[in-house]
This record gives sequence, structure tokens and C-alpha cells, in this order.
Amino acid sequence: MWFTDKVEAMSQMNEYGDNMRPFFFLINYDQNRIYVGEPDTISKEEILYSIGDYTNTPECVPAGGCPERPVWQPSPQPVEKYAEAFNKVQAQLYAGNSYLVNLTCSTPVKTDLTLKEIYTKAQAPYKVYLQDSFVCFSPETFIRIRDGYIYSYPMKGTRDASIPGAKEELLNDPKESAEHATITDLIRNDLSQVSEQVEVSRYRYIDEIRTNRGPLLQMSSEIRGKLQDD
Repeated sequence: MWFTDKVEAMSQMNEYGDNMRPFFFLINYDQNRIYVGEPDTISKEEILYSIGDYTNTPECVPAGGCPERPVWQPSPQPVEKYAEAFNKVQAQLYAGNSYLVNLTCSTPVKTDLTLKEIYTKAQAPYKVYLQDSFVCFSPETFIRIRDGYIYSYPMKGTRDASIPGAKEELLNDPKESAEHATITDLIRNDLSQVSEQVEVSRYRYIDEIRTNRGPLLQMSSEIRGKLQDD
């Protein structure tokens, strides 16, 4: 069911949660278009998702199949335009207005794949497709709740896995270490708002993820807190 009122959507989520009924939700950036529904009510024509072991995706390729060698031509922002944004961020950091900033820019991509075909071809533990709107895929586990604990796994720091000594280089890089320590501390503070006995149970471990440009090493940490019975 689609909602335009955030309070109504949250009320529906709370009802499902109180009754221990699994549900799926999507929230847009402005929080004025929200989907909340039980898995068996979701139209596979409208929404496809794959979240770990939970998925509603049919084991098939979209009608017509996907190109064997699809066109995939990104057009990154010009250096001058990126530098302008970078300098603004640097100024705010030096002014003490933020501890950590993710600077992102839109990157147009020329491709002969449809959104549904991109979803089908993407190899990631988390992905979602919304009909005629967008597709998203990510390797990052944002939140997991298990056995009375809430977990988060912030990722910060990458290296090309094909470089000799890439793992040691990543772990010993002062910039990457500082960024990772900052995001870990911020997430630890966030979990403290909803749980107790918050701790960093694993710090700076390395995973290898696959990208269209080859394997990439990714540095992560595990933070957990104990939830109250209610």
C-alpha cells in the first residue's frame, strides 16, 4: 500500500511490528511517497526485491533476455565541477560544521539495459527495483536484528584487490583509518539511541566485493547493541 502521509505509514509499520508480521517498505527522500506491505501482497510487476535470503524475484531473465555484452558508458562529472563541490565540503569541514561528509555527484550512464535487466544482472546481497522509476543495489548491510541485538556494519575504505599488498595498504592508510574510525563512532552513537550495552564487536575487517571493474577490497566494522524486550 502506498502512503503520502509519514505518520500513517509509520502507524502501519508499527502495527505489523506489534503483531510480529514481516513487512517490506520503501521511503523516498522527501518522505512523501512511502510503500508498506506484507511480502505476499507485493505486485512483482511493480516491485522486485532481494534482501539476503528474502526475495520475491522469479528465477528468470526479463522477456527478451539481456545483451551478452551490454553497453555501459558512465560520464563522470568534469574535474572542474567536482573540484568546486570538493572545495565547498572542505571549507565546511575546516569550519567545524561536520565530522564526516559523503560527497556524491550524479553520473549519467549510457546503456542498452532496461531497469529490470540491470536489477536481474546485478550481483549484490541487497537490491530493489521499482517499476519505471529506479533500481538500486548495494553490498552494505545497514541494519540487522538478531537474538535481541541490533547490528550495523558501516563500510568505509576501499582498495583495488588486484594491487599487491592491497589489504595491508588499506589497513595502514591514515586517511582511510581516520574516516573509518569516524563513521564507526557515529554509528555507535546512533545505536545508543535505541539500544544498550553498545560495543564494536568487530573492528576493521576486510571483505572482497565484485564490481564491473574487477574485485574491490572493502573495510567494514560490526557494531551491536542490546535491545529491550519491547
